[in-house]
Amino acid sequence: MASTGSTPFPKWQLAILLGAPLAIGLGYLYLRNRIEDPERKKVAELKAKTTISLDNEENAKNASESAIEKAMKLKGAGNRAFHGGEYDKAIALYNEAIEACPPDRPIDLATFYQNRSACYEKREMWDQVKEDCTFALKLNEKYVKAFLRRSRAAEKSGDLVLALEDVTSACILERFQVQSSLVNADRILKALGRQHAREALEKRRPVMPSKHFIKTYFSAFSEDPIAKIQIDDKSANGFAKAKKALDTQDYDSVVDACTEEIKADGKYKNEALLLRATFYLLLGRHDDAQADLAKVIHSDASTKVKVNALIKRASLFTQLENTERCLEDFARAAELDHPNSDIYHHRGQVYLLLERMDEATSEFAKAVELNPNFSIAYIQKCYADYRHAQLNKNVNALAQVRSDFDKALEMFPKCAEAYILFAQVLSDQQEWERAESLFNSALSVDPSNATLYVHKGLVQLQKSTDFDKAVKLINKAIEMDDKCDFAYETLGTIEVQRGNLKRSLELFEKAIALAKTELEMTHLFSLKDAAAAQLKVSERWGLDWTVS
Repeated sequence: MASTGSTPFPKWQLAILLGAPLAIGLGYLYLRNRIEDPERKKVAELKAKTTISLDNEENAKNASESAIEKAMKLKGAGNRAFHGGEYDKAIALYNEAIEACPPDRPIDLATFYQNRSACYEKREMWDQVKEDCTFALKLNEKYVKAFLRRSRAAEKSGDLVLALEDVTSACILERFQVQSSLVNADRILKALGRQHAREALEKRRPVMPSKHFIKTYFSAFSEDPIAKIQIDDKSANGFAKAKKALDTQDYDSVVDACTEEIKADGKYKNEALLLRATFYLLLGRHDDAQADLAKVIHSDASTKVKVNALIKRASLFTQLENTERCLEDFARAAELDHPNSDIYHHRGQVYLLLERMDEATSEFAKAVELNPNFSIAYIQKCYADYRHAQLNKNVNALAQVRSDFDKALEMFPKCAEAYILFAQVLSDQQEWERAESLFNSALSVDPSNATLYVHKGLVQLQKSTDFDKAVKLINKAIEMDDKCDFAYETLGTIEVQRGNLKRSLELFEKAIALAKTELEMTHLFSLKDAAAAQLKVSERWGLDWTVS
C-alpha cells in the first residue's frame, strides 16, 4: 500500500487529532450562545385557542385545571398500558389525553404526542411516529426525546438527512454528554456518507493527482520493475513513450501510450498493463485497474512484474475494504518472491491501518532486514514501533523509538518522510517546538511538498489553538498544490470549528472531487453532512458558533 506522503493517520482520525468531539461534529466546541427554551414557533391554532376573555378568566382557569387533571389521569393509564405491552390500548388512552388537554398546556400536550409516538414506534409505524414527534416539536421545540425518536423513525424509513438533523439537534441540547446519542450520530453519518459516496461515484470524473503525489507514490516501491527497465532513446513503441512520459512527469500521456503498446501486443505488453493499471489506481478507475492487474497476474510476465501487480491489487482491496482478498494477494506475492521487501513494507502499512500492531511491526522489521537501505520502509518501521510501544504503554520501548528516529535522520538526511513521521510522533508527545523544527527540515529537503504546510498548521492548532496562523499555512498548501485533498479536508474541518459552516461545505466539496475510493468519499461526505446538519440546526435556532 503506497504512502501518499500526507499523513500516516487514517483520515477519519483527523477529527481526533484536532481535538473535536466524538461524532457529528467537529464543530461544536465553540458555542457562543447557550441554548435557551424560548416560547417560539407554537402552532398557530394553539395560539388562537389560548385567548381567554377577561370576563370568564376565573371560570376558564378552573375548567383548565379540571381538564388537565383528566388528561394527566388518561396519560397515566396510557403509560401503564404501554409498559404492559398493550400498545393499541395505550394509543387510545393517549388520544383521549390529547383531546382533553387544555390548549394553554403546550408542554404537556407535547408529552402526550411523544408518548403516543412511542406506541407507534413499537408497532414500527414510522410515518405515524414522525408525524407525532413533529407535533410534539411544534409544541416544544427543544424536546430531546422527540428529536431522538423522530431520528430513529427517519433512519428506519430511509430518510437519513432528517435522521441526522434530528440527532444533531439532540446532541446539541444534551451538550454532547450522552454517549448513546453520539453513537447514533456516528452510525447515521456513516450510512448517509456511504449513500452519498455511492451516488457521487456514479457521476465522478477521474482527476489526475498532483505531480508530487504521483512521485511520492512511486517512491514507496523499492523494487519497481518499471523503473528498472532501460529503454533505447530511439525506441518509438508505446511503452517507450509511456516511460518517457513517466520520466518527464507528463502523466496525462501515460495511459494512452500504454494502451498503444497493449494494442500492438508489443514486447512490453505486460509492463504496459501494469503501468496503465497503476495510473487507473491513481485516477480512481478501480474496475479498469482490477482488469489490467488480473491480466498481468495471470500472464507469462516476469516474477517482479507479477508481484508488483499483486501488491497494487492488495492495496486496492484495502481501499475497497476487502481485507481478506488483500491479504490473499500479499500471501501469493510472498510465495512468488519471498525476498522482495516491498511485499512486507506494504503489508505492514495495511496492518498499521488495521491497528494490528504486532503484525505491522513484524512486517516492517522483515522489510528492513531484506532492504536496510530503503529509507521509507526504515522510517515506517520506526513509526510502527512507536505505535506499538504507545499501545502497550512501554516506556523503555518509547525511548528506544526516539533513538531509532534520531539514527534514521543521520542515515537518511535527504528523506523527507523521516522528518515528517518523527515530527508527528513528537506532536503526539506535545513537543511542539521540535516537531515544528522537523517539519521545517522536511521542507528544506522537499520544498514542493504542500502537505508539510498542512502539518505545520496542525501543530499551530495543537500547541496554541492559533486558528488564523493554521489557516494561513494550510491556504499556502493549496496555493502550492490545488489538488492537495489533505489541505481541503483539514481546512474544512477547521472552518467547522470556527463556525464558518458554509465555507466548510465548499472545502469538503473540493476534497470530495479529488477522492478516489468509496471509503475516502464516505469519510468526506460524513464530514460534509455533519457540517450541513449543524448549519441547518444553527439557522433554525439562530445559534452563533463562530470562534470569538
